[in-house]
Amino acid sequence: MSENTIPASIAPANEARRKKLLVGLAGVVGAAALASGAYWFLYAAHFVSTDNAYAAVEIAQVTPSIGGTIGEVRVTDTQFVKQGDVLVVIDPTDAKLSLIQAEADLGSAIRRVRGYVANDGGLAAQIAAREADEKRAAAQLTSAESDFARAKIDLQRREALSASGSVSGDELTRAQNSFAAAKASLAVAQAATAQAKANRDAAIGSKGVNAALIANTTEETNPEVALARARRDQAAIDLERTVVRAPVDGVVAKRQVQLGQRVQAGTQLLAVVPVQEMHVDANFKEGQLENVRAGQPVTLQADIYGGAVTYHGTVEGFSGGSGAAFSAIPAQNATGNWIKVVQRVPVRIKLDPAELQANPLKVGLSMTAKIDTRGNS
Repeated sequence: MSENTIPASIAPANEARRKKLLVGLAGVVGAAALASGAYWFLYAAHFVSTDNAYAAVEIAQVTPSIGGTIGEVRVTDTQFVKQGDVLVVIDPTDAKLSLIQAEADLGSAIRRVRGYVANDGGLAAQIAAREADEKRAAAQLTSAESDFARAKIDLQRREALSASGSVSGDELTRAQNSFAAAKASLAVAQAATAQAKANRDAAIGSKGVNAALIANTTEETNPEVALARARRDQAAIDLERTVVRAPVDGVVAKRQVQLGQRVQAGTQLLAVVPVQEMHVDANFKEGQLENVRAGQPVTLQADIYGGAVTYHGTVEGFSGGSGAAFSAIPAQNATGNWIKVVQRVPVRIKLDPAELQANPLKVGLSMTAKIDTRGNS
């Protein structure tokens, strides 16, 4: 018998051992599959995760409300500022002069309105005087009419007697002159009456115009004073706005303003990033969001810290559309060359402020997010 020949009694024993090992291996594989399935259905299936997530925040853009020349720049990039801290100062010279002018205009308006009130009484007295003039002119007109009638009768009598020679030529001439004078006086009286009436009407009109300027108002509520006061207040506000302050707590970024620069209202000077209010925008595939609801807990990690730091947050809300829907050039799915692409929907995640303070984040840092869909579902 050669050394390589296996006795017939040993071969069945090896076969039985091999079968036993295969059965054992199959049992182990089956148990592992069962455990894996149980783990999936009982635990892992309730979590959705993505590494397409980034730290984000609502950045405060700092722009001036008025134009002017930059007099001071008190901050630099990366500097932390508190809400209300002075960032930039615009040269206040023009604003101060505008305020002085507006205050002068307000003073003039107040005096002008006081003049309207005082003038109202004067115009009332003027109307009374014009009415008296009108009555005097009417009396003079009556007298002139009487004189004219008498002079006319006298002339007619003398003309009648002149034919018989009972009246001398000189007396007739005097009667004619008296008639002409009475007629002229009547014309003057009539003109004076018309003038007196016109003067009274003018005085009444002037009082009406003046009354309209102060009707249903006081000195404080008069439109002219209110307008001048509003311009004064606007000038005062513009002077205050020469000092540009931080709108929120945060870190200064994108500082573009320089000393001596001439800026217009709305020019972007710099930005303030409120890092303490950072959140995460996680872009999940549309198929992952079936059971995701607002308020569910989230665990997150930042690439900057690796696995050493874990953040805890909650789902705050969902974007109104997929990322592709809001892209600069959205996909034209109505064309014939259409290929279905899985869309991603941004989910906003609120972070724990205490954890964020302990391990600060910066805008745009890469994150991973895992949502536990069992919570608040």
